[in-house]
Amino acid sequence: MNKLIIAITGPSGTGKSTLATALSQALSQEQSSNRVAVIHEDAYYRDQSHLTMAQREQTDYDHPDALEHSLLLTHLHALCNNNAVAVPVYDYTRHTRSDQTRQLQPADILILEGILLFSHPELMQRFDLRVFIDTPLDHCKQRRITRDTVERGRTRTDVEAQFERSVVPMYRHYLDIWRQQADLVVDGEAPTDVALERVLSKLGC
Repeated sequence: MNKLIIAITGPSGTGKSTLATALSQALSQEQSSNRVAVIHEDAYYRDQSHLTMAQREQTDYDHPDALEHSLLLTHLHALCNNNAVAVPVYDYTRHTRSDQTRQLQPADILILEGILLFSHPELMQRFDLRVFIDTPLDHCKQRRITRDTVERGRTRTDVEAQFERSVVPMYRHYLDIWRQQADLVVDGEAPTDVALERVLSKLGC
């Protein structure tokens, strides 16, 4: 069968990873004969080992330039041709890629999640279903504070400052445009099960 490629996007902290995981589990159960894999866009933040820590800390992670989308596109092409890829592992404490990679095997259904997936025209052409999670910024901010303080070693003050400095301008500049390019818009404040059912229905499951 041809690969089915699903892209899930929306503002930072909107629940993209949660929906991607739930969708992966649901499709694995619904279509047990097909392999499902999830690709996280933030694994493709650029290597910054050549920069000083002070320079790395100034990176705007909510801007398309922070991501190596060309590598993601290359990996997507390889997976669609039944070749395994070595996905980078990003070290958020050092603001650069780690020395490790994650081996990803080809799958019948590929689910991509990330805030900037719709910013790359060539990637957009590869997606069979484009899902946008629409969530108020205040809700996203609280989720991001929880995630970054627990999982990424940031302080609440730093997270709030970065949110206002980069997430809010990015949201205002790009998100309305990307919402219009989606095949399906789901409510990020609703329970994950509600969004999941809408996606599955769109897929005819």
